[in-house]
Amino acid sequence: MALSLHAALSILLCVLVAVVWAAAGGGEFWPMWVWFALAIPLAIHALAFDVRRRPPARAKALLVHAQVTGLIAAILIVIWALAGFGTFWPAWAFFGLALALGAHGIVVNRERLPQARERELVERVDELTRTRRGALDVQAAELRRIERDLHDGAQARLVALSMLMGRAEERLEDRPEVAALVRRAREEASAAIGELRDLARGIAPPVLADRGLKAAIESLAERSLIPVTVDVHLTRRPPPVVETSAYFVAAEGITNVAKHGGGAGARVAVDGDADRVVVEISDDGPGGADPVGSGLTGLKHRVEALDGELEIDTGPGGTTIRAVLPCGS
Repeated sequence: MALSLHAALSILLCVLVAVVWAAAGGGEFWPMWVWFALAIPLAIHALAFDVRRRPPARAKALLVHAQVTGLIAAILIVIWALAGFGTFWPAWAFFGLALALGAHGIVVNRERLPQARERELVERVDELTRTRRGALDVQAAELRRIERDLHDGAQARLVALSMLMGRAEERLEDRPEVAALVRRAREEASAAIGELRDLARGIAPPVLADRGLKAAIESLAERSLIPVTVDVHLTRRPPPVVETSAYFVAAEGITNVAKHGGGAGARVAVDGDADRVVVEISDDGPGGADPVGSGLTGLKHRVEALDGELEIDTGPGGTTIRAVLPCGS
């Protein structure tokens, strides 16, 4: 409403000025300067009205700057034209206005510059790496807690139950049918204990938490059906999540040699320091390991979850599995 009233009054004044000029006998057309003076506040009023109705946004200030720059440029061009043209002196003013507008644009859009975007991505990757490492550490601790609960809780109760059923079986010698049922129940309980022990060992073997990676791999070698030599050199104990992954790399490697190695023995070498742990399992078997098999694929995913690398070299002379596990910070 105010803008419309302003425009109407400006037009009325322009007409009155033209009438005065005509009544004065004409001559040089000076009303154009009056019209120009009236147009400037009207243009500013229109610009302010447009700014008020725009929703808040990060680029709003830059847009207003651009509109003001355009208005100033238009005013300079009109002055140059009304002054009789000649040398186009507004060009220097345009250059300064363009520099100011460009600097404002760089400040507003600095987050979109390649360097800033790259830095933001690097920071985001670092943050995701830290949070993933923390999640993996929590997962490893939770798995070890579950293993402890199975070992000290359910497994211990089943062992006690099996012993009680054995004692009950001894007291039922005069009732062979009932004794047979108790014996069968005790055998099932023993089988359940074995399965529970294997399950707990598959989650995280107690020896790994109690005595470390070297003892856990040596325990694997002792239980293996093939000869296994173990060589472990660690300057410090790795983080739990790295230690667990290294153990399962060795376990899967030994299992693969036992299944597909044609009776060949396995060699497990572990070398680690504060920065990384390298696990290498090799054999002299016929080779032919399938890198996309379920076992090695699962192993690859486990290693890559820690930003590690898994290499498989297989051929007629044997197979070598090498995992590099970073210890992080």
